[in-house]
Amino acid sequence: MSPDRLIYMANQIGTFFRSQGHDKAVPGIADHIKKFWDPRMKRAIFAHLDAGGAGLEPNVREALTSLKQTTSLPAAP
Repeated sequence: MSPDRLIYMANQIGTFFRSQGHDKAVPGIADHIKKFWDPRMKRAIFAHLDAGGAGLEPNVREALTSLKQTTSLPAAP
């Protein structure tokens, strides 16, 4: 999946949680991505985050940063 598509999807999740306020939105975004994105998608969005995270909304960037710190992904095939 292209990085642009993943950025779009992550920001859509962020938009859904925005009305809950920052303190609930950030963990909500992280939890959704943790539960529903496969390891390849997470690896790709984490790589994009490491490259600067262009295009990611602030709450999404924060959620991905916290998720990346607590996620252990299997090695890429």
